[in-house]
Amino acid sequence: MIDLHFWIRANKLKTVGLAIVAALVFIAVFDGFVAPFTMSERFETFLHPTWGHLLGTNDLGQDIFSELIYSSRASLSVGFLSAFISVSLGVLVGVAAGYYRGKVEQVLLAMTDAVIIIPGLPLMILMVAYFEPSIVTTSIAISMLGWCGMARILHPKVMNLKEQPFVLSAKALGKSDWYILLKHILPNTRNVISAKLALAVGGGMLAEASLSFMGLGDPLNPSWGAMMNDAFTYGAIPYNLWWWYMAPGCMIMISIMAFMLISSNRSSKGSVIE
Repeated sequence: MIDLHFWIRANKLKTVGLAIVAALVFIAVFDGFVAPFTMSERFETFLHPTWGHLLGTNDLGQDIFSELIYSSRASLSVGFLSAFISVSLGVLVGVAAGYYRGKVEQVLLAMTDAVIIIPGLPLMILMVAYFEPSIVTTSIAISMLGWCGMARILHPKVMNLKEQPFVLSAKALGKSDWYILLKHILPNTRNVISAKLALAVGGGMLAEASLSFMGLGDPLNPSWGAMMNDAFTYGAIPYNLWWWYMAPGCMIMISIMAFMLISSNRSSKGSVIE
């Protein structure tokens, strides 16, 4: 049984990060209740921030604060989905290469090296531009290159775990590879996987923001990156509406910082699960 109070004191950075992410997820899930206005409501265009409109209004007369809240769902969705895909692929490749060695290791590492040298942003632009833009398409495009780091990190760790006495004993007892992988290998890589997963979410959100800022995001599901694109396209600079593009930029920064805090592992003792 984990002592929650002790865990929080021992993992202060993670606790702060989890609290921020929990708040962001709550806002994204219940955006319709949190946002003061709907996106169909129109007001005077280019209003400056007031108590009635905390971040003013945009070129269409929409409340920018409400738009900021509604855009959180797409940004977080792409971040989580792309991270899940990339980390899953990375775990599969890294564990297989480190555990089975031989031809399997050579082929998988050669494939990983080949993918690593591909320029990331041009490939994502081509994939998103070629296929119909959507949250799923963007997530897949981002994850196609993001798995390589996970595979490279897990490969040597799994090689080391494979030579540990408890793994050798399990092999001597005739345990199957699946049993060893699920019982001994993966549990001892969970800290690495969880840390990389948290970082991958932040990286996915940043990549999505870059694509949306270039006008390659899902037009039906606007994100924080799309908000910045609209701000620079429709008058934020000439009208000096700096809060229009600063607000989504700050939300992206806060989100990435939160996931980086979650990935911190200063309290880990490096224990091994046998």
